[in-house]
Amino acid sequence: MNMHRIVACVVLALVSSVCLSAEKEDTLDQLITRAEKAHPDEQPALYVQVAEHQLKAANDFYTEGKNVDGESAIGDVSTYAGKAHDVVLKHPKKMKQTEISLRKIAERLRDMKRTLSFEDQAPVQKAADQLESLRTDLQKHMFGGK
Repeated sequence: MNMHRIVACVVLALVSSVCLSAEKEDTLDQLITRAEKAHPDEQPALYVQVAEHQLKAANDFYTEGKNVDGESAIGDVSTYAGKAHDVVLKHPKKMKQTEISLRKIAERLRDMKRTLSFEDQAPVQKAADQLESLRTDLQKHMFGGK
């Protein structure tokens, strides 16, 4: 009988922890505010999260035919990737992870570009090129190249 109670308590604890961790994600504004107020060592990851959030939003906008909103979200991807880059140069603790994240975002931008009409590709290509440049700069800092 005691074993059943222990199992029940463990299951209840697991369900409770899953429910708490599954609370809704931060809104974009909340995430930006957290990133701006965070310790510099935590900022790159948070700025990357903002960029990823906006990348998904851009994809959704383009899918819905809201190209102006998509282009605006792509601008945010570049902006927040740039902020992650700038902070990680000053506080290089998370440089490798930031470089990897920027590479993945740049790849997803290039993939997204292939799905768009020719008229909508330029801002996405520009953002992919900018992220590639940021990523290359981080590699130079990591491996000592100038």
